[in-house]
Amino acid sequence: MPAFRRIKNISLTSLAAASLVAAGCAVAQAAPVPEPAAETFTLDLLDINDFHGRIAANGDSAGAAVLAGAVDTLRAQNPNTLFVSAGDNIGASTFASASQNDVPTIDALAVGGLDVSAVGNHEFDRGFDVLNGDVIDRYATASGQDGKDFALGANVYKKGTKTPVLSEYALREVNGISVGFIGTVTEDVPSLVTPTGIENLDFGSELEAANRVATQLSDGDTDNGEADVLVLLTHNGSENTSCGTIAEEDTSYGKLLRDANAEIDAVISGHTHQAYNCKVAGPDGVQRPVIQAHQYGTTLGKVSLEIDSATGEVVESTPSLLPLATKDGAGVWQPNYTANSEVQDIVTKALADSEEVGNVKVGEISADILRGGEVPGSDRGVESTLGNTVADIHLWATSNEDFAGTPAQIAFMNPGGLRADLLYGEDGTVSYKEAADVQPFANTLITFEMTGAQIREALEQQWQPEGSERSKLHLGISEGLSYTYVEDAPRGEHIQAITFNGAPLDETATFQIAANAFLAAGGDNFAAFAEGTNHADSGQIDLDATVNYFKSHDVVDPAPLGRAMIAGTDWAKVELSTTEAEAGEDIKVTVTGLEEGAQITASSFGGELEITDIPAADAQGTTSFTLPIAEGTDAGDYELLISLVQRESISTIFTVVATEPSASPTPSESASPTASPSPTQTPDESGEPTGSATPSASATPTDNGNQNDRDDLAQTGFSASWIGIAAGAIVLLGILLLLVRRFGNKNSH
Repeated sequence: MPAFRRIKNISLTSLAAASLVAAGCAVAQAAPVPEPAAETFTLDLLDINDFHGRIAANGDSAGAAVLAGAVDTLRAQNPNTLFVSAGDNIGASTFASASQNDVPTIDALAVGGLDVSAVGNHEFDRGFDVLNGDVIDRYATASGQDGKDFALGANVYKKGTKTPVLSEYALREVNGISVGFIGTVTEDVPSLVTPTGIENLDFGSELEAANRVATQLSDGDTDNGEADVLVLLTHNGSENTSCGTIAEEDTSYGKLLRDANAEIDAVISGHTHQAYNCKVAGPDGVQRPVIQAHQYGTTLGKVSLEIDSATGEVVESTPSLLPLATKDGAGVWQPNYTANSEVQDIVTKALADSEEVGNVKVGEISADILRGGEVPGSDRGVESTLGNTVADIHLWATSNEDFAGTPAQIAFMNPGGLRADLLYGEDGTVSYKEAADVQPFANTLITFEMTGAQIREALEQQWQPEGSERSKLHLGISEGLSYTYVEDAPRGEHIQAITFNGAPLDETATFQIAANAFLAAGGDNFAAFAEGTNHADSGQIDLDATVNYFKSHDVVDPAPLGRAMIAGTDWAKVELSTTEAEAGEDIKVTVTGLEEGAQITASSFGGELEITDIPAADAQGTTSFTLPIAEGTDAGDYELLISLVQRESISTIFTVVATEPSASPTPSESASPTASPSPTQTPDESGEPTGSATPSASATPTDNGNQNDRDDLAQTGFSASWIGIAAGAIVLLGILLLLVRRFGNKNSH
């Protein structure tokens, strides 16, 4: 409670006491009269954040008419109700609103009873001049109030000064009590919007601004504004939903909650699209409500403050979240409140005005193309098929034959720029509106030069600076670029190997890069892109590039995951039935250590063999398949690659061995023709010769002589066969002489 009001109350109490004392002189013996119980009333603060032009009902997003109907219902229950927003009412809107510069959203919120709003980062999407002119003027026209009360920003200053350029606070009176709303926006705005639109602004400390304004509104000086109850509307929030974690987190938001002026009675937040209703102790130790109401009009936040009517003190507080739609038994979302008819008319007209152009078919997809997270869009820190697909589209748009500039080689896409999925639906048709919903910011595509080392730096910057609302923002990257990374590595050491078109990225070379204007200017803390050189406007809006891409492709397939892979090959173990096999044989491959349901693929022989029908891993994390070796495969060592999406492939070596020849007889070689067998005569004991013919195995004589003798014979041309003939003749002559002598002796007797 402001000091002035406390002094006033104390003075009144003192005067009352003095009067009672005076009266007591006459009735000194009268019994003391007990003080009457304090009279209180309930102030309900209904709040939204990050509405982003979701004026039409869609699933759990109930739409602007149901949102306004909920406010109507709750106001009827308690007239002491105010409807407020923590920012990002417009920007990143659906087609019905975005196609008309968000005028339908402003009108719907204003007519639906919005009382005040903080400015969000997306209110700056089209630049400060548009915000300070068109947007604020439209709020004034639609609401009949001061339009500046719908863009509160106490920490937004004229560059180089501490002069606020937006209203810092707004006052509303409820049941005789003044309620002050202080608006602040995340200090990260310069990294979240196109820099040229805010080049004349500074975004200072939220904590400093909140405390400065809170002190001003509670200093007792009515000339500078006074409030009995103070509420901080901050377009900043936590990534967590656990109240204990939020209360202790070491972020700018956590410090804001703990250290914001004790005069602030409640904190209503946004920006991180989370749902939580907590109480967090302020600097005086008093617990105060802290709330964020999810996103897109799915939920209405409610902070009930029990207020002492006499003092303006908050004596009790209760935060809660009210879903605006609920699934019925058939799984269909049904509104929880009756729609406001006046707002419904605004929505209906907006839809009709955008329908003609929005329903035009621009192309087809073969399957859903989704953002990151188990619930698509819930996690900007993981690789997504949509991020990679859009990067491919931007690369095509800045490198096809119709592009007049220097063709880009690599493209990047920031995950925060993707605001809707591309769903296959019944037949894969993509309409102009659906394409626009994916990238609703109308960013131009910029080309520029980066070295390989700067590309590595940009990839490292996916891990955001300490204290950022999101710890990681995973970039979509175009086909041809891939890398491995370690998630829990020290800062600056996450990225491991980087390849471009299958070869290691040359970090000394220069590459032509494409990105949207937001990212090219260093948005989302990707300073490496801004440090590139020769930035040039391609002359193309991201939506136009997408439409042209669809027109140039009969069917668009989702870009695959796995361009970013977790480093390391210890995610599974590979066993071969044998490491050596012949052509025509098979090798059984068993892979263990997988998660249940994991689907791996395999390739070998330089990519000539691809195996994609491998069974999913069973409950034990095991699967197996057959590796066939084709007939005619050359002997040698080969590589088997086991792959899992977003994992570094495991390499295993096996050997194809030469086939053993079948055995068959082969004739022996002879140096010369075989000589005819000649009998060798051996005399028996009686002197009679015995014929024993032994064929020569070879015509080559036994080497009993001198090699030189053979050489001499060879040199003279004398054939060794004549020696055998001569020797045989001598033997025969000897036999004849022996016979003559024997028979001669007989005749002499």
